[in-house]
Amino acid sequence: MKKSFYLIALLAVVVLGSCSGGKDDSTVEKKEEKPVVKLANVFARPVDQVQEYTATVEAEVKNNIAPQSPVRIDKIFVEVGDRVSKGQKLVQMDAANLLQLKLQVENQEIEFKRTDELYKVGGASKSEWDAAKMTLDVRKTSYQNLLENTGLVSPINGVITARNYDNGDMYSGGNPVLVVEQITPVKLMINVSETYFTKVKKGAAVAVKVDVYGDEEFTGNISLVYPTIDPLTRTFPVEIKLANKDQRVRPGMFARATINFGTAEHVVVPDQAIVKQAGSGDRYVYVYKNGKVSYNKVELGRRMNTEYELISGVEDNAQVVIAGQARLLNDMEVQVTN
Repeated sequence: MKKSFYLIALLAVVVLGSCSGGKDDSTVEKKEEKPVVKLANVFARPVDQVQEYTATVEAEVKNNIAPQSPVRIDKIFVEVGDRVSKGQKLVQMDAANLLQLKLQVENQEIEFKRTDELYKVGGASKSEWDAAKMTLDVRKTSYQNLLENTGLVSPINGVITARNYDNGDMYSGGNPVLVVEQITPVKLMINVSETYFTKVKKGAAVAVKVDVYGDEEFTGNISLVYPTIDPLTRTFPVEIKLANKDQRVRPGMFARATINFGTAEHVVVPDQAIVKQAGSGDRYVYVYKNGKVSYNKVELGRRMNTEYELISGVEDNAQVVIAGQARLLNDMEVQVTN
């Protein structure tokens, strides 16, 4: 009886072991499920090649008003913000040296006249006449130069934007006495990628927005295209002018210039397709083909609402992943869902 009992128990252990082993095998043989992704069909289409550039507004002309050498300031006739005309007297410097030089010129004129009369009757040589004439010319030139540096005038029509001295101060050669800027027109300087070098044309219209005026748009024109490209930045300078007849745009304001370089046929993808690689600025898109996905590096162009223009990286009429990218690897098989 005991023998039969032990035999039954042994059979039970064998059966249980067999069942347990069978369960482990089925778990090992079970296949891992494929990642589920959602796709979008993408195509090439004409895309406006619009680029925005930031710049600081600059005066068309900026003049520093100062005498040639240190001298005391007698009187300043204008204040910051005053509009001035070309040729208008702005500053009177101390005239003591000017008066002294004027007397020297007058004396030299008398001396030359005497030498000239003697020369005509043979009482003076040609070399004496030449020396007297040269001395007179030098004195007159010095007087004219000092005259211009005693009564300082504006060389342009503009606005006084800086005053660094007061009446009675000694000008020491540092900052200018005044700064005059021409603000009709004003200009912007931008740096454009060499990609567009052949597309930038002098005279082309440019849309300009100035931050202080919100979305209000001003129209400017390309006035100068520099002929060389910076080998370090691969850009070239472009100058834009705004007529600014109402003088609302002032030097120092922050502006944004938008230029349309025409259209180009580029693939456009939903922004959901763009994947940023961790630790770098590179962007990628998963492209689906024949049941697998490839990890394609792309060059982004414009962002247009919920879409991105791709300069390169994805072919026309492709399928790209727009959901489920988190578990994907390059050349991985995937399951597509609608």
